[in-house]
Amino acid sequence: MSLLELNDIKVHFPVRRGILFDRVVGHVQAVDGISLSVEAGQTYGLVGESGCGKTTLGRAILRLVDITGGEVVFDGTDLAQLPEEEMRRSRRRLQMVFQDPLGSLNPRQNIESILAEGMAAHGIGGNREERRERILKVLDRVGLPDSALARYPHEFSGGQRQRIGIARALVLEPDVIICDEPVSALDVSIQAQVINLLEELQEQLGLTYVVIAHDLAVVRHISDVIGVMYLGALVEEANSDDLYADPQHPYTKALMSAVPVPDPEVEDTRERILLTGDLPSPANPPTGCRFHTRCPWRQPTRCDTERPVLTDTGNGHRVACHFVNEIASGELAPTSALAPELLGPGTEDEAPDTAAATDGDAPPKGAASA
Repeated sequence: MSLLELNDIKVHFPVRRGILFDRVVGHVQAVDGISLSVEAGQTYGLVGESGCGKTTLGRAILRLVDITGGEVVFDGTDLAQLPEEEMRRSRRRLQMVFQDPLGSLNPRQNIESILAEGMAAHGIGGNREERRERILKVLDRVGLPDSALARYPHEFSGGQRQRIGIARALVLEPDVIICDEPVSALDVSIQAQVINLLEELQEQLGLTYVVIAHDLAVVRHISDVIGVMYLGALVEEANSDDLYADPQHPYTKALMSAVPVPDPEVEDTRERILLTGDLPSPANPPTGCRFHTRCPWRQPTRCDTERPVLTDTGNGHRVACHFVNEIASGELAPTSALAPELLGPGTEDEAPDTAAATDGDAPPKGAASA
């Protein structure tokens, strides 16, 4: 059995309306039927454009948001069914590193207080001196000096604050860490340092990661297995190398075509898939395949009415597409209105930006962002 298994997880937020009588008029289907598994010591990467439900899924694993349906099985225990007190104790083994390192740290507490708070809540360390000794060891692991204990979050740089966030998770000795966009708020040079730090900690401590990101380069560097999300659903899952070498779902193909190639000749001539239309609303998702409103290979009858399931196409590569084999063989061609375009010199402005989008920002019209 895998260390962490998600079985048909759903997170639906009610849409309420009314002044005198508050009534539910619909639901935002942020996560709708996701199943995946993460092995011990593995890094599972989740990618997708902003608003697809990545962060909500990560929070659902820790039950920081209410789960509408499904199972979160961690080490043989369904967390979705645990009483609140048991779930609180289980969170020692499941920790999270948040996207905004400053917003996730209490500005009124110094670093020692921030790191010791979780230890006190879980009964770790008999007294303050024992906790301080343990905190100093963790700070050393993440590359921060002992003098950091008495300082406050605003006195650190962005990269240092993210190291503090990582240290806060590590002091509880967790088995799984959910990393929600751990480097998106950092400069590129600092991103590399934090990613390398996460890899070193995983090797030393045997940690298991679920890394949520929109930067495909970061996910490829750190992940063993990658899942691609679109509008609350998982559309493709594969080994990291396999996914980048052979993306099979139309949405994944569009994401990969948006990744810049550091070779001018290849970049000017390679095929670029531009998606038309806006991302549909999760409060009113399309019927059938959720990607069919933007898919270049859409077939009206089946794609519009029947929702595809994740199907293994070989070597654990799972794809949720009715016509994955026909697309791969070339038997099914893209429709002319949505056909892939060859972008030549001078059309760079039309290319989607895969690294600039952040959660909460709507993707630019006609762009596939990751």
